[in-house]
Amino acid sequence: MRVLGIDPGLTRCGVGVVDSTGPQKLAMIAVGVIKTDVDASLDQRLLQLEKEISLWINKYQPDVVAVERVFSKLNVKTAMATGQAAGVALLLAAKVGIPVVMHTPSEVKAAVTGSGRADKKQVAQMVKRLLKLKEIPKPVDATDALALAICHHWRGVGNARLAKAKKKASKKR
Repeated sequence: MRVLGIDPGLTRCGVGVVDSTGPQKLAMIAVGVIKTDVDASLDQRLLQLEKEISLWINKYQPDVVAVERVFSKLNVKTAMATGQAAGVALLLAAKVGIPVVMHTPSEVKAAVTGSGRADKKQVAQMVKRLLKLKEIPKPVDATDALALAICHHWRGVGNARLAKAKKKASKKR
């Protein structure tokens, strides 16, 4: 199974592709960060995200797209921007029939480190270890995207609804 993890953001959107190579064995295929111009209008920034995420979907042909569920207690402006970026990813996956699963930050942390309260540094170290990388991908948005993909590999496999959606999506292609 190939998972495209997306850590949504309007300024920096992390993207990472992880394949399952066997039971509990994962391999990073690609990682990156999509950056938009902070001085551009919102519609142009969303358009840039749409173009770039489309390229990732077309190039890597994921079976599933895993997106971080928007969560913010304090900063409404940040939550709105993150939600808008997530919406672009959700729409693009839906347009090509790829199932989308959303994971909360604590769910991702728990899947990757064993603790839903792990800090970013602990998550980054485990991503490096689990994917057998020489160094931690930077910036943190890239690492977070890989963590989302890892989370989905470990928590999403066996989900009957997802398997059904995947089968339906393959018929559309």
